[in-house]
Amino acid sequence: MTWMDPREVFLRNLHPAFYSTCNNLHCTWDSFECIGLHGQDAENAFKVRLSIRTALGDKAYAWDANEEYLFKAMVAFSMRKVPNRETTEISHVLLCNVTQRVSFWFVVTDPSRNHTLPAVEVQSAIRMNRNRINNAFFLNDQTLEFLRIPSTLAPPTDPSVPIWIIIFGVIFCIVLVATMLLIISGIRQHRRKNKGPSEMEDSEDKCENVITIENGIPCDPLDMKGGHINDAFVTEDERLTPL
Repeated sequence: MTWMDPREVFLRNLHPAFYSTCNNLHCTWDSFECIGLHGQDAENAFKVRLSIRTALGDKAYAWDANEEYLFKAMVAFSMRKVPNRETTEISHVLLCNVTQRVSFWFVVTDPSRNHTLPAVEVQSAIRMNRNRINNAFFLNDQTLEFLRIPSTLAPPTDPSVPIWIIIFGVIFCIVLVATMLLIISGIRQHRRKNKGPSEMEDSEDKCENVITIENGIPCDPLDMKGGHINDAFVTEDERLTPL
């Protein structure tokens, strides 16, 4: 009778549909829950790489059974968000071929039907809850890599105020400022027009009231408009009242 590792016997009884010789993933039985995958099951498996030391430096934590349990719990949590997968349990998430550089494969099983869940469903669940998974391990999309599962951008936040109201407000403010500038410019121009003639009249009045002094004798200025008569040159006859 051929000796068989008790772990293999346990997995064969627990997951008979997933037990194989690990031809595709070259799994070893270093992990108690390691399973062999082939055919369709291998297509539904995903590889994960973690760079804990790169991300956290001296604060890096050791990857152990507790961290594996947390990872499976986060995957199960993500799967329960998918319609018709609300009954997914932690035991349904299986890890395979865990390495010291912290990389491994995982699949999500459906024991009721003895098969792995489709890769499309697992991918959708991981993408939808990627931030929650990253935060659980203090990592990001670059240090917690899901091969074959592209990272997704965070969903855009909806502004509290509709965009069209913001655009309308900006346009309204521009029109209001332009209108105020036009009004102020018109008022200034009007004041300049009214101020011009009054200044000219004041300057003329000043010129008329200027008295010149020649040889110590004040002389009245000539009236440039109506003219003045110098009495020194007026003849005696002209001084008389004309008939």
